[in-house]
Amino acid sequence: MENQFENEGDTQERIVASDTRDLVVEPDSSLTERVSEFTVRRLSSYYRILLSLERAGVHTVSSARLADLCGVTSAQVRKDLSYFGNFGTRGLGYQVTDLKCAIVGILGLDRKWLMALFGAGSLGHALFFHQGFRDDGFYFTHIFDIDPRRVGEKWQDIEILPYDKARASLEAHPVDIGVIAVPEEAAQEVADLVIDLGVNGILNFAPKQLTIPKNIRLRNVNLAVALESLSFMLSD
Repeated sequence: MENQFENEGDTQERIVASDTRDLVVEPDSSLTERVSEFTVRRLSSYYRILLSLERAGVHTVSSARLADLCGVTSAQVRKDLSYFGNFGTRGLGYQVTDLKCAIVGILGLDRKWLMALFGAGSLGHALFFHQGFRDDGFYFTHIFDIDPRRVGEKWQDIEILPYDKARASLEAHPVDIGVIAVPEEAAQEVADLVIDLGVNGILNFAPKQLTIPKNIRLRNVNLAVALESLSFMLSD
């Protein structure tokens, strides 16, 4: 049999602040409807830049400097942050550590996220051992595959289980996110399984448009599309 697995938050929080030293966290379930995915991506960029500045011993940063490091305008930085509250002091800029901590809360990085990996091929292996996930609080607690040559292996302290054990394993030890790194023909079946088990977040690396309920949070990552976009620009 061909190995199909070979290749390929609930309530949001609103940060309200009179300045970056007096942060108040208030629930706001409408944020996911008002904030675009592009804004969230930029917040991730701001977070990484602020983390680098903090490690370099920088204490304050202006919106202009933050914008320059991120490749956007200072107006865009201020607009993105305004969705979540008022930050910084006019003429002084932002306190690096305080703003970084606020964005950590906004992005949900102040908690531990448990993930199940479907597909223990080369892509799954690269995802599992990517240290950046663990640094941000994302941890794989399950690995599933259909290839008997892989089943039983251990990656770090996690044993690769057969796919037909996934339901029982995830019922006993639930996760927050399902990561799909299987071929196109197997992706929908995996998505249906994790949704049926109550998993609300899916990160899909399969080149497949998944059919999911509206309440499920889905992010697709298609590396081929990114390369095709790059090849188009290089061919100009």
